[in-house]
Amino acid sequence: MLLIENEFNIPLHVKILEQICTEHTPKEVELLIIDGKSMQELNLEHRGMDKTTDVLSFPIDDFPHAPLGSIVINHELAAQKAKELGHSVEEEITLLFIHGMLHLLGFDHEVDNGQMREMETSWIMQYHLPKSLIVRTED
Repeated sequence: MLLIENEFNIPLHVKILEQICTEHTPKEVELLIIDGKSMQELNLEHRGMDKTTDVLSFPIDDFPHAPLGSIVINHELAAQKAKELGHSVEEEITLLFIHGMLHLLGFDHEVDNGQMREMETSWIMQYHLPKSLIVRTED
């Protein structure tokens, strides 16, 4: 199940986001769409980095029946990146959601040997999304 908090009314591919959730976890996932300033505050509070970022994931693994976690997406950076790469904001947010979802499922591109990137590639193909996330993470 997917819970969405989108106070900015940013367009989303809700059916695809829900499909990603239902196909990959029985647990609830929360998606929050926020602005750059709020994301910078979250990034500072939780990662000690005083700058904005495009997506953050917050897993909840303390309780067996708890939601999987929350994915927070910066709609301003998503719009900027979508324009830069020539696809829609909806597609960019879906790409970022996939990245966040994989983190919630335990993948970590900073320490694995490419497993997360392989999963991202697979999901991007499965859901017929632009390959820009693959291109961005090749370096």
